[in-house]
Amino acid sequence: MTSLIKFPKNFLWGTATCAYQIEGAVKEDGRGESIWDVFSHTHGNTFNGDTGDVACDHYHCWREDIQLMKSLGYKAYRFSIAWPRILPEGRGRINQPGLDFYNRLIDGLLEANIQPLATLYHWDLPAALEGAWLNRSVVDAFAEYSGLAARHFGDRVKLWFTINEPWCASHLSYTFGEHAPGMKDRSKGILAAHHLLLAHGEAVKELRKAIPDAQVGIVLNMSPIHNDPDAPVSEDRIRFMDGELNRWFADSLYGRGYPQDMLEDYVRMGALESTQPDFIKPGDMELIAAETDLLGINYYTRVFVSEDSNGVHNENRDVPKTDMGWELYPEGLYEILERVNREYHPKQLMVTENGASYADGPDETGKVHDQRRIDYLQTHIRQVWQAIQAGIPVTGYLQWSLMDNFEWARGYSQRFGVIYVDYKTQKRTIKDSAYWFSDYIRNVLSFD
Repeated sequence: MTSLIKFPKNFLWGTATCAYQIEGAVKEDGRGESIWDVFSHTHGNTFNGDTGDVACDHYHCWREDIQLMKSLGYKAYRFSIAWPRILPEGRGRINQPGLDFYNRLIDGLLEANIQPLATLYHWDLPAALEGAWLNRSVVDAFAEYSGLAARHFGDRVKLWFTINEPWCASHLSYTFGEHAPGMKDRSKGILAAHHLLLAHGEAVKELRKAIPDAQVGIVLNMSPIHNDPDAPVSEDRIRFMDGELNRWFADSLYGRGYPQDMLEDYVRMGALESTQPDFIKPGDMELIAAETDLLGINYYTRVFVSEDSNGVHNENRDVPKTDMGWELYPEGLYEILERVNREYHPKQLMVTENGASYADGPDETGKVHDQRRIDYLQTHIRQVWQAIQAGIPVTGYLQWSLMDNFEWARGYSQRFGVIYVDYKTQKRTIKDSAYWFSDYIRNVLSFD
C-alpha cells in the first residue's frame, strides 16, 4: 500500500491521549477536583462504577510511555493539560507541581524527537468553578488558565488546540446527560456551547499574545449525517441533527454566526426564548470567529438519525461495527474533510482522533493480534490520502489512542489503544496495530 501512496514530506504522523483518561493521580501533588471526578464517583454514571482515579497511571509512567512512542517512531503526540492540576480552583492559585509535571513531559517528548501538541480543554473542568459551563464567568477563568499554560509551555509547544469536541462538552454533557456534569436540558446545552466557543476565542487571544509563532486551532467531532435505510426519517430531521452536531460549531467558528434555522428550531422547541437570545452579547460572535491556523477533526463513524433517538451513533443496524457499536464507515472521513474544506476553507485540517475499540488482549504467548484495528487504520488513512490527492490541506493524522484507557461513561469496558494496558499491574503490551502503524510511518513515501 505504501508503495502506491505518497504523503506530504512534513505530514505529521502521531497519536493522541487525554489527561483524565490516562493520568490517574487525581489527589496527588495538589491537583484539584474536576467535574469528571465528581461525575464518575456518582453512583450509576459510569460502567461498573469505574473512575479515572488511577487509569493508566501515566502521571507516574510517563517516561515509559514516551519511550514506547519513541521505539515506535511516532513523530507527534497530542496530549491534554489537566486544568485542575495547574489551577486547582480553576483560577488564582497556581499549583507548581502540576506545571512541573507537564514541563517534564514536554521536555521528555522533545528529547525523544516527538513533537508535542497540547489541548487546553479535554473536559476536566475544575469542580470549584461555580456553575460550570453555564456560568459566563468560566470564560474569564479559561482565559486565565490558557494564558498561564501558554506562558509556561509556549517556548517549547508550538501547536495548540483550545477545546476538544465542544459538542460533547455541551450537548452530550448538558442536553443528553451522558457526560459530566450529567444534565438533561437542551437550553443548558446551548448555553454551555456558547460559553465553550467564547472560551475558545479568549484562548486564541491568550495563545497569540504569549506565543507569536504558535499554530492555534480547535477540535470538532464531525460526522456525516445520513438517513437510516432501515428506518428512514424526514430530511428536516437530518437537517436539524446536522445543524446541532456540525453547523452550529463550524458556522460560528468561521464567521457565519449561529445557523438561523437552528435558532428558529430551538425557539419552536422551547429551548430558546428568542432567535436573539440574551446570552449572546455584543462582540461575542466576532470573538468566537477569531482567526485560527488549523481545524482538528475527530472522526469515528457516520451518524444515522432515527425518530426514537437523538441522532447520536445508531448501534442497531446489522453492519460491521466496533466494540463501541459504531459502524465501520471510512468513507465518512473523506466526506467530512471534503465538506469542511469546501464550505469553510480552513488554512489546514488535521485528523486529530481516529481509531477503533476492540477488546483483543494478549494470547498465550503474550502477543496482541488486533487485525481488525489494523484494517480500520488502513482504510481510514487511505481516505486521508484521497483527500490530499483532491487538494484538501490535510497536514496530519493522529491515531486514537496511544493506549487503552478510561472511556468516559463506558469506564474500562472499551479498548481503543494500540498499546494494551493491564489495569491491575499497569503493564503495557504493544499490539500488532502499533507495529503496523509504526512500519507505515517509517516506510510511507513522501513528496515535497
